[in-house]
Amino acid sequence: MTAGITHPTNSEGSTTDAFGWVRTWGASPQAPGNSVTFIEPFENSTLRQVVRVSGGGHSIRIRISNEYGTAPLTVGAARVGIADSDGSIENGSDRAVTFSGRPTATVPAGAPILSDPIDLRTPALSRLTISLFLPGRVDASTCHGTFHTLGWIIPGDATALASPPTDAAVLPAQALITAVEVQRDTPAKAIAVIGDSRVDGIGSTPGADRRWTDLLAERLAARGGPTLCVVNQGIGGNRMLADGIGTAALARFDRDILATPGLGHVVIAVGNDLVFSFAPRTEETAGFLAMFPGPPVTVDDIIAAHLQLVARARAHGSKAYAATLAPYGGSDMYSPEGDKAREQVNSWIRTSGAFDGVLDFDAVWRDPSDPTRIHSDLHMGDYLHGNDAGYAALAESIDLSLFD
Repeated sequence: MTAGITHPTNSEGSTTDAFGWVRTWGASPQAPGNSVTFIEPFENSTLRQVVRVSGGGHSIRIRISNEYGTAPLTVGAARVGIADSDGSIENGSDRAVTFSGRPTATVPAGAPILSDPIDLRTPALSRLTISLFLPGRVDASTCHGTFHTLGWIIPGDATALASPPTDAAVLPAQALITAVEVQRDTPAKAIAVIGDSRVDGIGSTPGADRRWTDLLAERLAARGGPTLCVVNQGIGGNRMLADGIGTAALARFDRDILATPGLGHVVIAVGNDLVFSFAPRTEETAGFLAMFPGPPVTVDDIIAAHLQLVARARAHGSKAYAATLAPYGGSDMYSPEGDKAREQVNSWIRTSGAFDGVLDFDAVWRDPSDPTRIHSDLHMGDYLHGNDAGYAALAESIDLSLFD
């Protein structure tokens, strides 16, 4: 079966109303050779992955991406269930996943596919185990280059296993699954965050859901009231204006942000353009910076890029917010010129009135004794990325009333 336009039905046979779907988890797709981590080709294997949703619902559907694949992708079987702490499936929650009413699907190269609705009541902040059996050879797996939960590659069709084998190979990155969406009995909205490695959570504890977006979802769930889902679309190494690691934010904005079902709020948090443009060209940085070609950017370029994203978000009926650019003094990327440009952009973000709200991450992370640096308790040791405490501080600083 080749993926196409479908009108899935529920158990009574009536057409399922698509109104009310909202994205509750996401991972921005990347080309396999253009990410932090590479997935080796595999064949006749099951990919078993655990993801944590933000908001819950009575039904879910899964988005599988072959957008960077070089050949059609055959899904031989798929199952989903509520996961316990070690990735095993809770009793009674295991469900078969179908596509246009069939247990198999072929996803064309360059395309995604949505599963049929799955009748699985999924509580907020619960973890799902998603298993995909891929019978054919997959040379180029559309992926997300970092992996913050659990994943395994298991030989053969292992979709029905309640637990992953103890000797299963660890999956080094998110693969093929790029979104989970929920359908609810009450309205909900999504907060979609476009960003770089500090959004993607580099430096947080893998498997612990300690990115600031994860912690924001916990705060929103604890507050109660109308459901707000938080969708992390960060890519480590991403830039606004030019490709590098991942497609540039301006180029992927429609796919990763505006196409989000239930979108209500957009957060912009991309700071690498200035960092890389002004970084010193030394022996230590040369190899890394070679991955980021293109002319240097200016403060005016970054301001214009923010205004473009704001205009596109509002044209889509969404509110738009920006995060200030956090300090990075002490890192190999630091230069006084770059820091001056960062401060100029931050001043504009704070005072321009261009946004519906500002997340002042610079103010949260900077060391009072040296504002060019992240406080020593809040970074992972590289003076650039947060640790668990650093990301927790960002999440706690956000005024939840911004999203009312």
